[in-house]
Amino acid sequence: MHRVAIRQEIIDRVMARRGRLRWFDRLEAAKTALVTVDMQSTFCAPGGPAEVPGARGIVANINRLSAALRRLGCPVIWVLHANTHRGGRSDWPLFFDHVVAAEVRARTVESLEPGRQQVWPELETAAEDIVVVKNRYSALVPGSSSLERVLRALGVDTLLIAGTKTNVCCESTARDAMMLDFKVVLVSDCCAALSDDEHRATLETHIQQFGDVATADEVLRLLS
Repeated sequence: MHRVAIRQEIIDRVMARRGRLRWFDRLEAAKTALVTVDMQSTFCAPGGPAEVPGARGIVANINRLSAALRRLGCPVIWVLHANTHRGGRSDWPLFFDHVVAAEVRARTVESLEPGRQQVWPELETAAEDIVVVKNRYSALVPGSSSLERVLRALGVDTLLIAGTKTNVCCESTARDAMMLDFKVVLVSDCCAALSDDEHRATLETHIQQFGDVATADEVLRLLS
C-alpha cells in the first residue's frame, strides 16, 4: 500500500484558494455508492499482463470499506474492464496498437476477453453488489459502460472511487464523474498505482480540482 500523503505546499495552495481543504463536510449514505475499478486478474494477478502489484495491498481496505458501506445501505459497484476482438479488429484499436507492446498484446487481449472478467477472488462480494463492464479507461465516458445509467437509477449523487490504477482508470472515472456533477471522493488507501509518485500526483490533482480525497476511515466518519 502507498505510504504517501498530499504535500504541504498543495494543502497551502488549496487553503489559500478556497479557505478549506475538504470539499465535503458530510456524505449522505442514501445517495452514496462505492465504485471499485479494475480489481480483476489482468491487473491484480502476479505476472498478469497489466499487473499492478500494489493492487493486492489494498484488498483488505476495500473489503473493510465495502462491508461497512453495505451495512449503511450504500450500493457497492464493481467496474471491470473488457475489450472485444473479432476478425482481427478491436473495439479499442488506438490502445492496442499504440499503448500495448507487441510481445504482451496477445496476453492482454486474451485476459480482457468479454465474459471472462471476474472480481479478484480475494475481494469479498455480496449478492446485492452490482457489476458493470467498461471498455475504456473511464467508466463514465460516453459509450464506455452503463455506469451512469445505473447510478442515476439508484438515485446516487456521490461516488467513492477505489481500485487501480489510481492515475489511469480511477482518475479518468473520477474526473468524468465530476464533469457529470457527481460528488466524488477518491479513497486514497483503497487505490493503487505503479509508484508512489503517480499515486500522489493523482491525489494532489484531484483534491485541487475534481473532488475530495479521504481514507476509508475518513469516508466512514463523513457518512456517520
